[in-house]
Amino acid sequence: MTSSQDDSSSLDVLLRSLKLPSFVDSHEEVACQAEKEGWPFTRYLRTLVEMEVEDRRRRRIERNLKASNLPSTKTLATLELHRLPPRVRQQLPALCEGHFLSQGTNVLAFGLPGRGKTHLLCAIGHELVQRGYQVLFTAAYQLVQRLLLARRELRLEKELGRLDHFEAVIVDDLGYIQQERDEMEVLFTFLSQRYERGSVLISSNLVFSQWDKIFRDPMTTACAIDRVIHHSIILEMTGPSVRAEAAQRRRLGDSEAVVAPPPVPPQPPASVDPDSSVGDHGRPMDS
Repeated sequence: MTSSQDDSSSLDVLLRSLKLPSFVDSHEEVACQAEKEGWPFTRYLRTLVEMEVEDRRRRRIERNLKASNLPSTKTLATLELHRLPPRVRQQLPALCEGHFLSQGTNVLAFGLPGRGKTHLLCAIGHELVQRGYQVLFTAAYQLVQRLLLARRELRLEKELGRLDHFEAVIVDDLGYIQQERDEMEVLFTFLSQRYERGSVLISSNLVFSQWDKIFRDPMTTACAIDRVIHHSIILEMTGPSVRAEAAQRRRLGDSEAVVAPPPVPPQPPASVDPDSSVGDHGRPMDS
């Protein structure tokens, strides 16, 4: 092994010990380019550092996206923006930037079933992940069961601490949970824990006046609403049901489908009188 090869090998070992994989993969190639184009050393070093920073950003986004549990198909690219109410369409770009997270502001999407509440919040969640934020998507009933299990195992505080690591928690379909006292208590504890510390993005077909169906106790209902709405952005999802319209289009497509007719069997050729002669144009010839 030559001296230069030995130096390169030892450099790779040192870079790996410093956890600089992009340096390891690229330093020789970039060095050749730098030597060929006459770069100063600072430009060579800066190029490698930028590559390392970008690679770490990409890998962090991949980890955060995997941990988010966000549905992969419910993104901004697949969101039908023309179906959103004008006010919501105006609010969407700012929400995707994520500045509201720094103040622990909540986002509440209200509307009847099928209005696209879940898709909207998931699209915002995907954009937040791309901007480096940690996001968790969970159905309300799954969140409640997760917290109930933690309380039974005497680790509720620890579980709430884990949820605190996420800058945004998307709670989908609040209202579709059992109205038992235990469920009510852990859900209220979660909302109280997040108050002014972390953002909650909630979708619900129940407006605030109907939240007594969730918490039952009037005082608990009032306290929960107060904590959620104090710093909040409300998205009113009006309009026709997306799912109902999609189902109607499928039905219309099925009813208008054209059934191809069965193939017509070939007909046998017409019989010809052996005593007659047929000319080139199919007419009998004069004798």
